[in-house]
Amino acid sequence: MSDTADTADTAATPRATGTASAGTPLIEVRDLVKHFPITQGIIFQRQIGAVKAVDGVSFDVLRGETLGIVGETGCGKSTTARLLVRLLDPTSGTISYEGTNISARKGDELKALHKEVQMIFQDPYSSLNPRRRVGSIIGEPFVIHDMYSGEGERKKRVQELMDRVGLNPEHYNRYPHEFSGGQRQRIGVARAIALEPKVLVADEPVSALDVSIQAQVLNLLRELQREMGLTLIFIAHDLSVVRHMCDRVAVMYLGRVVEMASSDVLYATPRHPYTGALLSAVPVPDPDGSERKRQLLTGDVPSPANPPRACRFHTRCPKAQSICSEEDPVLEPKAGGGIAACHFPLTDEEVATRLPSALSRQRATTSGPAA
Repeated sequence: MSDTADTADTAATPRATGTASAGTPLIEVRDLVKHFPITQGIIFQRQIGAVKAVDGVSFDVLRGETLGIVGETGCGKSTTARLLVRLLDPTSGTISYEGTNISARKGDELKALHKEVQMIFQDPYSSLNPRRRVGSIIGEPFVIHDMYSGEGERKKRVQELMDRVGLNPEHYNRYPHEFSGGQRQRIGVARAIALEPKVLVADEPVSALDVSIQAQVLNLLRELQREMGLTLIFIAHDLSVVRHMCDRVAVMYLGRVVEMASSDVLYATPRHPYTGALLSAVPVPDPDGSERKRQLLTGDVPSPANPPRACRFHTRCPKAQSICSEEDPVLEPKAGGGIAACHFPLTDEEVATRLPSALSRQRATTSGPAA
């Protein structure tokens, strides 16, 4: 992963608050909600509830930066990604792109949006049509948008894309099953950048790959971001990957953002107990054998169809008190520079006992020597 850390992009200004203080945001998300109805009956169906996959999410994304979104399975990360690309229609809330509300776009307007906002999917095999050749898969965006229609022009452009992402252009006529997992993900990357978008949403792009292949794909994304000036929204489970890839990080729990800060601030001084628990679970090499107090969470993740009232984390939080089940905490600035939704945020002393010392050394290493 050190190669990825060494190529960190300094052009984007990390922000902790999600406000527009550092410039006009490229994407603005406000009170975004996506509920999936739960129905009963076969012929005469009626709604008896809803899965609250995303429930009031707000954040900004600056042009050229990398925003990471992390959280447990089922927290709403992938649903948020699909909402941003408009593969799903929001139940309520707004998504603004370059100052224009895109929440209700349909037809040609949505088609025009997809020229500038593209997505890399989690599974590099199921996202590719096994009955189509790779050249046809990568060239599909050109067919949809009626581009490079001249004789041989489309094939030449597709082969250029294959070479750009590290694939052999001679494999133009192969099928997806003839490639390895890492190569399939490169096919997905080539398809996503075919139209030269401004925004790339990467939904756990390396979670299905081996560690060595992960580093190659991550370095490819960083290289493409520098060359194309991409704005990257990066979703992952692996907090070490997020640490190296992202300028800012948003932590989600049960459909809501519970903490957001610049990468350095979040990993040095997390304030939400859930963030502290995630970071304390990161396996890191520690040859000194320094002891650390693991923050173990008790109980199962509540159902998003029936989330706890007020603070949704209070049923598993070691610091929960009566107010946590009565009053919903506000996402507000906390000591250290980030924002968190917690009545009783972690103190510096609690952070010091929970975070592995190796992470502190890792931060010092990746930040480089002082000038």
